[in-house]
Formats: sequence, C-alpha cells, structure tokens
Amino acid sequence: MPIRQKGPLTNKALVNKMTKQERLAFVIDYFSQKYPDAQTELVYDNAYELLVAVILSAQCTDKRVNLTTPYLFRRYPDVPALAKAAYDDLFEIIKSISFPGNKTRHLMGMANMLINDFDGEIPMDVDQLIKLPGVGRKTANVITSVIDQQPRMAVDTHVFRVSARIGLTHNAKNPLQTELQLTKQIPEKLIYIFHHWLILHGRYICVARKPKCEECGLKPVCKYYQKMVKTQQV
Repeated sequence: MPIRQKGPLTNKALVNKMTKQERLAFVIDYFSQKYPDAQTELVYDNAYELLVAVILSAQCTDKRVNLTTPYLFRRYPDVPALAKAAYDDLFEIIKSISFPGNKTRHLMGMANMLINDFDGEIPMDVDQLIKLPGVGRKTANVITSVIDQQPRMAVDTHVFRVSARIGLTHNAKNPLQTELQLTKQIPEKLIYIFHHWLILHGRYICVARKPKCEECGLKPVCKYYQKMVKTQQV
C-alpha cells in the first residue's frame, strides 16, 4: 500500500527507514494522481510519425520538433514518400533541428531500410528497431512502449536524473543500468507510463540545475531532497 505522509516534509527518518518497495509505492501513488494521463508531448498520428519525431528529438526539444513535423508530414506522409526524399529537400525542412545533416541521413536511411527489409512496416520489436539508422535503444523503447504499450523503459536524461535523485536507482552509471534497475522493480503493467511520469517530473519539477523542490510532493521520500536539507543545516 502507498505510504501516506503524516509528518513534516523534511522527515529524514522516513527516508532513511523506508524500504525500496515502500519508496516505490509512494512514488507510484504520487505520480498516478499528478500525471494520470501522462504521455509523450511529441505530436503524432501513427507509428511512422512517432518514429520520425523521436529520431528528430535527440538532443532537441519536443517543442522544436512539433514546430517542424507538421510540414514534414504533409510533404512526406508515409514511409514510401520519405524513402524517395532528396537530401537537400529534407534537410531544408528540418534545418532548425539540432544536427540536421545527420538526422536527414538517418531519416532517409531509416525509410529505405523499412522498405527494403521490413516491407515498409515498422516492427514492434526492440531488436529489429535498433537496426534502423538513427534508432538506438531509447528510441526503440519509446516506440514499442507508446504504440504497443510494451513494458519498455526508455531512459533519457530526465529519467536518468530523476530516478537517481529520488532513490529508485542506485549507482547506475549509464542508461542501460538505469533501465534494468527500474524495470526490475516497477510493476510490469506500469512500466510504459512510468517513463512518461519521470520525464514530465524531470522536465517541469525536478529540473537539472535548480530543481523546484518546494513544489514537489515527493519530498518525503526523495534522497536528493533530504541530502540537500542536511547540507543546508551544516
């Protein structure tokens, strides 16, 4: 059962004595109430559009991607159309996105591989997806979890940072270690949405440089917050 906070938000004893299961239950209870309908902020209508958007979103904001994709999807509405794109034309459309040269090549290569190796269909399998140009494990996890609600944990900088700060992961050195630690403890039916919970929390509350701890309902269980309070008291 989720732990209901009864004492002051700075109750260090609660954090220190809490088990991993109790912390996770508290976090799930909080997120399920704060972000009950959490989903990607990328705008898309189908698996093809989401795949393109996620490839473009690498080291770029969702807002910038969403400003770019409407015209891109009108010009190249599906995989066959994108496979026929000319480099200069596609580059011109996405030039405001970070690393437009690489991403232009990735999009063209991805579309052509889908045509040649997958009959134009986007596979809902991580091992198959990561064969596509521009698609790493994180992107493949996003596609399969968002489109197919598979229990895949996509780890970006927000997920990596927030899960470590709260205390859901321990000494995770890279995204894969974070993914494995999280999927081992999170109930399988919640993994697909937990990714979005962590991203939204990291994007709007637990930001990198100056986390908004005063607005956060996870203070009673957050290891980062308790460490910060202890440091201020010294």
